[in-house]
Amino acid sequence: MPQFNNVSVVKKANVYFDGKVTSRAVILEDGTKITLGIMLPGEYEFGTAQKEIMDIQAGELSVLLPGNEEWLVITEPTKFEVPANSSFKLQIKTVTDYICSYLD
Repeated sequence: MPQFNNVSVVKKANVYFDGKVTSRAVILEDGTKITLGIMLPGEYEFGTAQKEIMDIQAGELSVLLPGNEEWLVITEPTKFEVPANSSFKLQIKTVTDYICSYLD
């Protein structure tokens, strides 16, 4: 889907890592919350409270998912899941555009 229709956008941005990672919360028509964001080159670690699906729209990066010892290299649009109550590491090589969905 190239666009989201009938949504609400939270004005205040989520800003992490001294502004190198930003996102905005979007509430979809059915009440589901997602975030749309940009990550600048660097290394980051995120913790999760809920299961997350990261939908990479553009960028080059590597991700180390929980329980894995090898980094997954991403160079084209793709999705990956992160379990609830865990953490994952990212090595961002180029500006990365992402959508994060939160699941119960």
